[in-house]
Amino acid sequence: MFNLFGRRRSRTSIKPPRGPGDTIRPADQQALQEWVRGRAFVEGFVEPETMVNEMSVVLVDDTGEFIRRRIGGPKGIDAVAKVLQIPLYDAEETGYPDRMRKRIERQRILRKRAEQRERRAKFERGENPYS
Repeated sequence: MFNLFGRRRSRTSIKPPRGPGDTIRPADQQALQEWVRGRAFVEGFVEPETMVNEMSVVLVDDTGEFIRRRIGGPKGIDAVAKVLQIPLYDAEETGYPDRMRKRIERQRILRKRAEQRERRAKFERGENPYS
């Protein structure tokens, strides 16, 4: 029941989706290449692997628009740097750029305003605005 002495340990079902030595998948690589094409001042930010997510990279352009894709492991960092020819930074050390955070906040505000307009319209029609 409690397994005080650790004789029969249960194996955990939590495993990373891919091994740490794996590299970027072709579909993710193609998506990143297409996203970079035609954009100015693109930077990459490498996010570490967690128990839930694989190591990933976030690409941010000059307007703050971004894309996130899994890169597998440390070999994926080298593959992204070689293929895209952009500067890569460690997201834990440098953080994300202000333009990305400002864009996310701007989108959140616009989404909230649209929700408020929709609730107001329902209220004026005599409907329950929160349904």
